[in-house]
Amino acid sequence: MTKSPNWPQGGFHLPMSRRRLLQAGTVLAGAGVLSSAASPLWAATFEEVGDQWTSADIDWKSQSGKTIVLNAVQHPWTDAITPLIPLFTELTGITVDVQTQSETEYTAELPVKLGAKSASPDVYMVWAIGQAITAGWLENLDGYYANSELSDASWWDGDDLFPSARSFQKWSDGVRYLMPITAESQVMFMNQTMLDSKGLSAPSTMEELMETAVALKSDDVAGIAMRAKSSGDSTWPAGGFIFSYGGAIIDLDGKNVINSPEAVAAIEMYGGLLNKAGPVGISSYQWVECLNDYMAEAIAMGCDSSNFATDIANPDKSQAAGHTTYGTIPKAGSNPIKPNMWHWTAGINSNSANKEAAWLFLQWAVSKPTCLLSSAAGLATPRASAWASDGFQKRFGKQAADTALASLKAGDGDLFKATWFHPKGPQILDAFGIAVNQVATGAMDAKSAMDAAAAKIDADLG
Repeated sequence: MTKSPNWPQGGFHLPMSRRRLLQAGTVLAGAGVLSSAASPLWAATFEEVGDQWTSADIDWKSQSGKTIVLNAVQHPWTDAITPLIPLFTELTGITVDVQTQSETEYTAELPVKLGAKSASPDVYMVWAIGQAITAGWLENLDGYYANSELSDASWWDGDDLFPSARSFQKWSDGVRYLMPITAESQVMFMNQTMLDSKGLSAPSTMEELMETAVALKSDDVAGIAMRAKSSGDSTWPAGGFIFSYGGAIIDLDGKNVINSPEAVAAIEMYGGLLNKAGPVGISSYQWVECLNDYMAEAIAMGCDSSNFATDIANPDKSQAAGHTTYGTIPKAGSNPIKPNMWHWTAGINSNSANKEAAWLFLQWAVSKPTCLLSSAAGLATPRASAWASDGFQKRFGKQAADTALASLKAGDGDLFKATWFHPKGPQILDAFGIAVNQVATGAMDAKSAMDAAAAKIDADLG
């Protein structure tokens, strides 16, 4: 484990600086969380914002003196929330030990720890949701919401959470096991200067996307880059292509349909884009490589998480700052667009010895005042009020925010959950990732690769 994440050089992947806290203080003053005469957050933090939490009818000090362990992925949420944790400690008397790992390390090691019934971590970011719930690794949160000493429904304002975020909390049994902590959707991001230099417009159809990507490719710049590493955590953008082609991976009846004609056509396009217009070494590309290359202007277009916008807009880190255009995923024929979407979630370890303290942390971390603070640093939280704030709009960019919201509304949460919430989700996605890699590198045609993935998934599903 490490407490020093090695993130791409940009945006809210970096720890919140004194300057960002000062900017957040200005934003919160405008939002009514701070008085206009308030000291900047870095100088008198709790004294200025504490009443936003203490106004809740919650016994915040009930678990004072306890220490909880938070296991987290190296992620924008982690870097946005960590500098604010001293506020939580002053509010509650609870110490939080934040332990972070890369996503690859995290998804490999955390299931082993939870499977051994370890009491630590107390709180953790949840990746394989179906696996975690069916294995009994997550605490039922409904009782904590109903506990009047630990929760205040009026202050919490659950209706302020995006509907998709609320849906992510619940499993098929109707129980809430999860707390949504972010909101993101699949968007296109395009270098407007490069488009203009070729007399091109942002593509609105998949055919136009292929033509544009090929036209933008040169000896120095790739036309497009998307994830293609042969692992399950690389499949998210490719999933949005399948949904937008009218297909599914696991359908709403629970059937494996990854090699349907619609899914094959989608991956033929996805892999073809990367094979014809992608960068050298595409087989190793995860989201980090896509983002870094785009910010370095080594690629002209990408299609990935809306959360990239804050990094891209940072002129200190991104050469593409100030001339990036955002758009929804292009249409495939007459099908409605269905970009992929995601809410990172966190939950309480069912074997934790500090469940009440863990609940207080989760509730604090996703409360309105905390989300206003973290959104001023550019974090895309699951709260509508935070997205509407001036601080978030300025930090994230209005066009990027509007595009992300449009994509969130167009996404199909049920299709997403059918695969990513599946108890065998990791195995399904690993097989899918191998197929995407094979098509992107030209090792196999889409039909053969998806047939092989379907056979592997059928064997895993028994």
